Amino acid sequence: MHDHDEIVRLYGPWLARTPQDAVDLMQGYDRPWWIAGGWAIEAYTGVARPHDDVDPSILRSDAHALRQHLAGRLDVWQADSGTLRPLAPGEDLLSEECENLWLRPSGGDPWEYDVILMHATPTTWTFKRDARIRLPLAEILWERDGITYLRPEVQLLHKARAVRAKDQVDFEVCAPLLDAASRAWLRDALEMAHPGHPWLSVLSRTS
Repeated sequence: MHDHDEIVRLYGPWLARTPQDAVDLMQGYDRPWWIAGGWAIEAYTGVARPHDDVDPSILRSDAHALRQHLAGRLDVWQADSGTLRPLAPGEDLLSEECENLWLRPSGGDPWEYDVILMHATPTTWTFKRDARIRLPLAEILWERDGITYLRPEVQLLHKARAVRAKDQVDFEVCAPLLDAASRAWLRDALEMAHPGHPWLSVLSRTS
């Protein structure tokens, strides 16, 4: 996994965007979408943190609908295991491993959005690394100031596989703020998907 500086060196710079920019971009998009990543953590904690980009998230099955929504404004690139490939007009086939779509107006412009493809139906979310972990889609989302975000305990579960320094900080800021039900859910999900994870001992102490 490349860090942000290496990604910029290899693939080019990112334009600073905010959740409100994403709201403006997605105006008129009639499928479920929300903000994930670090902005979701900041919205929940109220603690400012650095951001490399903004991560709108959609249902994986809605990638074609997103491309139609963005047509004529932003090109869509498949970001897959360290490789980037532009999706040609009319091409909608994504690799099975693809989890992100990168967006920019043209090859001469900075990247603007990193769209996370979520394994979910319009009713049910399934954790991509362990299908035993699932919830109604509505239960993994929450809203603040008119913007829908991924719930922090679900975001932390996604961050748990390869914890970077910023992920550890996010956990340390979030854990004390989670209510008992959210802490218990995250603890149970980690025990199932990542047994022995170092966050488990903290969640046990704060539950």
